[in-house]
Amino acid sequence: MNKITYLFALMLLATGLHAADSVEQWGVYEVALNGPTNGDPFLDVKFSARFTQGTNVVEANGFYDGDGIYRVRFMPETTGRWTYKTASNARKLNGKSGEFAVTKPAAKNHGTVGVTNTFHFAYADGTPYEELGTTCYVWQLQDEALQEQTLKTLAASPFNKIRFCVFPKRYTWNTNEPILYPFASRDDFATLTNWDFTQFNVKYFQHLEQRVADLQKLGIEADIILFHPYDEGHWGFDRMPAAVDDRYLRYVIARLAAYRNVWWSLANEWDFMKEKKESDFVRFGEIVSHDDPYHHLLSIHNGQKIFNQTLPWITHASIQNGAAVEEPGRAELYRDVYRKPVVYDEVKYEGNIENRWGQLSAEELVFRFWNATIAGTYCGHGETYKSADQVLWWSKGGVLKGESPARLAFLKKVLDAAPPEGIEPIDKWQDSPIGGQPGKYYLIYFGKTSPTNWVFQLPKPPLGKLQSADGLKFTAEILDAWNMTVTPVDGTFTLNKKSGYSFADRDGRSIALSGKPYIAIRIRRVEN
Repeated sequence: MNKITYLFALMLLATGLHAADSVEQWGVYEVALNGPTNGDPFLDVKFSARFTQGTNVVEANGFYDGDGIYRVRFMPETTGRWTYKTASNARKLNGKSGEFAVTKPAAKNHGTVGVTNTFHFAYADGTPYEELGTTCYVWQLQDEALQEQTLKTLAASPFNKIRFCVFPKRYTWNTNEPILYPFASRDDFATLTNWDFTQFNVKYFQHLEQRVADLQKLGIEADIILFHPYDEGHWGFDRMPAAVDDRYLRYVIARLAAYRNVWWSLANEWDFMKEKKESDFVRFGEIVSHDDPYHHLLSIHNGQKIFNQTLPWITHASIQNGAAVEEPGRAELYRDVYRKPVVYDEVKYEGNIENRWGQLSAEELVFRFWNATIAGTYCGHGETYKSADQVLWWSKGGVLKGESPARLAFLKKVLDAAPPEGIEPIDKWQDSPIGGQPGKYYLIYFGKTSPTNWVFQLPKPPLGKLQSADGLKFTAEILDAWNMTVTPVDGTFTLNKKSGYSFADRDGRSIALSGKPYIAIRIRRVEN
């Protein structure tokens, strides 16, 4: 430890602060202070900090974490020296200052995920992010062993995003009480509706952020659902007063916004929350957008009624609509309307329960993923296989039992090898639509049809994409999306003047196919 670092450490001890002297870029830097415990710290104390690096200024709200401890968290988006200064209406918390170094990120730390190229996602350092998500609504509120099993399963899965709720859920196959509750009870838990909404249960939120951190270590984005309708008065978290809703949102944002893998989802099936109005969700979105200094991805999920996805603070459309991906050529319709990324977070689930939304075969779910991919959109997984212990992945996590995850891992490899700009719909009018990057990369998916032959014929790229198509060479591969095989096609395909630059081989050259369903062809330009 050098002299300057040593003196800085002494200064921190003298002022009662607990803060590190360095943090990696997109890591979590935290300042902790001892503060007042009299009165109601959650309601009475205002606490924030200003983090500064030259002209870069970030204002972050702090929060009370119990036992007289107040914390404020910061996610630095640039390296170098930063300073901070706290502000509070409590003297013990006001005007505390310090500085720290932000170092280069670790190898697997790519920063936050944001929107790129209008319809796609990328990490802050420019690394493409190909979303492949799953749903486990309240996995973090089950017993400890089941939570650890879920994390182990996720670590071995292809999924890089998981949707889950802040509040507990009461629904079919999920009637057990959670391990913790978000608020203190006025009756010492004698009843489940007499909550003291002024008192957050800090252990509940400490546990939540620990699980967000666990997901971060696995490289998985935490798509956090802030409200949901699966309560119906059992606890009453779906019908809290407006002031409590707003205070809860600000508390969660203050605690979690500094984690780089956070996404915000205002609600799951927002229109089924009968105690809330559409205007309430507009207010919620404005609060999240305003209070989150890093503007993490923000969405809202629908039941029957799709929310106004054109609002500027909605970064991407989170859609429940299985019909949109049941047929080729339809999934890109929401793209055309909203002009932002579209994630079909719910297209029904692989499983065998009685409910129609939980009866998809693995083949059907994988088929819907591929349809979404060719359309330049993204899809979500869920699994609902019956279980004597009432542990269904879609709600409680545990282990995956279906056949789709392995096939989705194969799709993930295809996505990872695709152009970094993302897959765009190229020709949606064919029975087997084409996606990719014109003149560079093509993906043709035949879905449930079973062709035995495909003539090498592609639409001509728009003017400006290529100076000339003459002489361009392409290789082709046959992808079996179900059996997870890649078979190279011999030779190359060359475009020349006699083809009329139509990307059609006029000599009748074709590619022989197996006659099986769920086949795709991947065509890539040979770079000179």
